[in-house]
Amino acid sequence: MQPQADPFIVPKCDDAIKILYQDEHILVINKPSGLLSLSGKHPLNKDSVHYRLIKGFPTCTMIHRLDFGTSGILLLALNKQVNALLCKQFSDRTVSKRYTALLHGTVNSNSGAIECSIAKDADNFPLMKQCEQTGKSAKSKFKVLERFVQNENDSFYQAGEGLVERNVTRIEFEPVTGRTHQLRVHSQFFGHSILGCDLYASDEAYFMTSRLMLHASELCFNHPISGERLTIKCNSPF
Repeated sequence: MQPQADPFIVPKCDDAIKILYQDEHILVINKPSGLLSLSGKHPLNKDSVHYRLIKGFPTCTMIHRLDFGTSGILLLALNKQVNALLCKQFSDRTVSKRYTALLHGTVNSNSGAIECSIAKDADNFPLMKQCEQTGKSAKSKFKVLERFVQNENDSFYQAGEGLVERNVTRIEFEPVTGRTHQLRVHSQFFGHSILGCDLYASDEAYFMTSRLMLHASELCFNHPISGERLTIKCNSPF
């Protein structure tokens, strides 16, 4: 039996990939929101980070991925040896990542950690769910960067028939583990969904913005050949 094609057709992404760091071994890029990390099964979902980059870097391989709506830092290897060395760093959890996100409502604590186990939701693919019995442990540290009221001056604001000002919190997340949809699930569990999240946010939080307000803003890892500790930063567009 032929595998069923993905029925979701990704809207065209006209934004370009920006190279943040490049040498003969690795490539670090800024992925735009609305671009797949890898091509989908459906032929109309061919455009992706990997599809674009292999034209100029035919040996590149992806070490990790970002969700379709997430923008920011992605690390790629330029040969098999480097791929293996970088993958080991991720599995050994010696890589640190930071994300910027806009959350629905006011987060009162200035900093803290969110811990809840995450499992696949068998009844609602591709969703994940909070489940202490069958899930894998997951932890995300957070720090509040700003609390403000969203209004029509926000360039990502979704104008509707009735303009309503809403409380928003800008957060810096540091995921300690790397589970699928971890920051999105933890934000929902926390009671403050990420704005623009189509899977886990309330209708109000989803329709407040024109994109998922999640951006991979910092990546720290050891260079696979020199061993130098590299810190790559990419400012959030929101």
